[in-house]
Amino acid sequence: MSGLSDFRGRWFVVKIGGELAMDKPKLASSVGAAVRAFLDAGIRVAVIHGGGPQATEMQKRLGLQPTMVAGRRYTDEATLEVMKMTLAGQVSVDVASAFRIAGVPALCTTGMSAGLIDAKRRPPKVMSGAGPDPVDLGLVGDVTGVNTEAFQRISDAGFVPVLGSLSGDAQGNVFNVNADTVATRVAAKLGAAKLFLVSNVPGVLANKDDPSTRLPTLTPAEARAKIASGVIQGGMIPKVEESLEMLEEGIEAIHIVGISPNDAVLREAEKAGSQGTAFLRG
Repeated sequence: MSGLSDFRGRWFVVKIGGELAMDKPKLASSVGAAVRAFLDAGIRVAVIHGGGPQATEMQKRLGLQPTMVAGRRYTDEATLEVMKMTLAGQVSVDVASAFRIAGVPALCTTGMSAGLIDAKRRPPKVMSGAGPDPVDLGLVGDVTGVNTEAFQRISDAGFVPVLGSLSGDAQGNVFNVNADTVATRVAAKLGAAKLFLVSNVPGVLANKDDPSTRLPTLTPAEARAKIASGVIQGGMIPKVEESLEMLEEGIEAIHIVGISPNDAVLREAEKAGSQGTAFLRG
């Protein structure tokens, strides 16, 4: 664990895609085990989770048709209710269950709780991959604040804050916020040494259908060139764009990494680019 001791007392932020919560033993043995190792090394950890696959499945069961725009979910009132059911309910409990298997003291909630994450409704804006016109995503929020003191107190009490990406404002309005967005904002405000964006994707691939084309490291300039040339596309575009923004706000390294092999996250933490794609300030 030699590579981790340098980060004692610092924050690591881990974002996990909702699809990972569908296999609790796998989540426990991969992300859960890595978080446990981080804690054992004296590192503070915060976890943000999404719930896209579960929300899509629930929408279909309720007879609702999911609408995606450039990798982002359009959120109307009915969709927001689904997000509450999945993020604050199903996925939250499943992640808590997996982390218990791994011996991680997870305190699972959402960004609404205690004002951990403040957000406001996102105005229509031009989005990469969605054409030249501004796009209105409905009841989708932009993060306006992070209660870093509350994160610190939760960590001081011996718990790992685990948040579903619902956030809101002091008037009680609730917004669906992209989990990558929440994770990058939290990491920036906490001054995190590392942010891990963990999913079934092993990193940024030069050929999206060929895992062997994983790009170990990317500077901001290289990443923007990959977006412009179409190498980075679809749902990976907002993930990468958020990463580049937050590098400029002080996160030291951002890692897009998968969970195969089981110790991929831990090995990526110890050596950047060994298992995923690391965005480093260039």
